[in-house]
Amino acid sequence: MKAVSEIRNQQSRESRGAKTREEILQAAVHIASAEGLQGLTIGGLADELNMSKSGLFAHFGSKEELQLAVVGKARDIFVREVVEPAYKSDRGLVRLLAMLDCWLDYVGRNVFRGGCFFMASAIEFDSRPGQVRDLIAGLSRSWLDALETEAQYAQTLGQLDKRVDTAQLAFELHALGHEANWYYNIFQDKRAFDQARTGILDRLRQGATPNLLRSLGEKTARQTTTRRKTKGKEQR
Repeated sequence: MKAVSEIRNQQSRESRGAKTREEILQAAVHIASAEGLQGLTIGGLADELNMSKSGLFAHFGSKEELQLAVVGKARDIFVREVVEPAYKSDRGLVRLLAMLDCWLDYVGRNVFRGGCFFMASAIEFDSRPGQVRDLIAGLSRSWLDALETEAQYAQTLGQLDKRVDTAQLAFELHALGHEANWYYNIFQDKRAFDQARTGILDRLRQGATPNLLRSLGEKTARQTTTRRKTKGKEQR
């Protein structure tokens, strides 16, 4: 019986430890999105959470270990908020548009205090070699590759012209997302997302097949109607 009791106590301690670690990461990921991963310190985070430094060190033995864990947490949030909803859409251009739309929506909803975590951290670590930069670069590359893969699949479905350079297309669509994030965060102007969506549709029209052009025209008309209704409500 003593052995059973010890096992239960151990499980309880592990459960509390996992919960505390999750609380730490939830706070840290928002601080890092606004102040940067380099500005995230064990001491500063301990003050924010009213914890002791030794308590935090029990979960993260070094600043780099904390940074890596925070990037991992940000990845999980991005998957939940962007990837999973978008991947419910049909493959091809429908999913590609959903990926970009969910991405812009997630930035506009201020899921992270400082905007898109990965855009900010990529700028912060682009010239800082090490494990943190490698992880950020790998995750950023996987998103860019996912955009290109979906564009390639759209070609197999006859939605995009076979002559379209899908790597170049993904690069330009990705750039529009980055610009919307920058514009919104510096000017606090949500028109950035409408402008990005317009740019995305215009770019896709350049390589779209006739059938897809009709679909994009219908999507543009729906977006225009939605914007007019929103402006009408705001004016009232």
